Amino acid sequence: MKRAGVLLLAAVPVIATGVYFVLPTDSADAPSAAPAATAPRSAREDAKDRAEQERERERDDAVVAGRPAGLAAPAKKELAQQLVASAEHATTDWRTTYAAVEDEGDGCGYTAGIIGFCTGTHDLLTLVERYTEEHPDNGLASYLPALREVDGSDSHEGLDPGFPAAWQAEAQVPAFREAQEAERDRVYFEPAVRLAKLDGLGTLGQFVYYDAMVFHGPDTDADGFYALRERALEQADTPAAGGSEEAYLDAFLDVRREAMLTRSPEHDASRVDTAQRRFLRAGNLDLETPLAWEVYGDAYRLP
Repeated sequence: MKRAGVLLLAAVPVIATGVYFVLPTDSADAPSAAPAATAPRSAREDAKDRAEQERERERDDAVVAGRPAGLAAPAKKELAQQLVASAEHATTDWRTTYAAVEDEGDGCGYTAGIIGFCTGTHDLLTLVERYTEEHPDNGLASYLPALREVDGSDSHEGLDPGFPAAWQAEAQVPAFREAQEAERDRVYFEPAVRLAKLDGLGTLGQFVYYDAMVFHGPDTDADGFYALRERALEQADTPAAGGSEEAYLDAFLDVRREAMLTRSPEHDASRVDTAQRRFLRAGNLDLETPLAWEVYGDAYRLP
């Protein structure tokens, strides 16, 4: 993930036109105190709310199950990883990037692995914690205290000089490669595809959500994926709400492009302008090959 965020949302309940968040009471986004006039909620009211949320989830599950496979189809999922890798790693051979690790100078600390897990944005820490639960003797476990300390910053304190070499060594272990893929799917791919299907989007729209979630993070702050989606909804309706798919995606890409350039004016927005927007203008809503695109000055083609 290429940005610092306040909250990762790997499995947040959603409906077609909105996203509901439950923030911990000690979160920076939670109210500091309940309004004086608000009466305490009863256990019965809490149970009723939980039951309604579960019913919403079940209805959403039924909607998603009724949609075509789209980006979740094996061939399309492979294509999605190739497209993301072209922007994250300047290659379409994403399986060569498990061992990638460097500080890109973007304020996120070390960026590593197939999706760009970062020491400063919580996702790398979560990956190593979950991996260590099943493989306690792995070569990265000793860095967990340092990873917890630097989470949310660009610091290398406690990581240098050995962390990059430890990551590269662990990336040769099949179980760690599988863990990277599982965490990519859990945090980024599956939530993005699910929400896109609830919004009535086809394969291209599902990829648009996925790439945005990777780059901006599945966060609730102003520059996170969910905030970008809310801003796009102010400009156009989703297909699920009766809007045009092309018009909605165009609005979403406009919002995303603005956010990218606002955060990093020195960087280009080619992963939108000469990749996703190109596919959209060609009417390729099913993301069919062959595909030709450009990212950060490099040209790519898939037959």
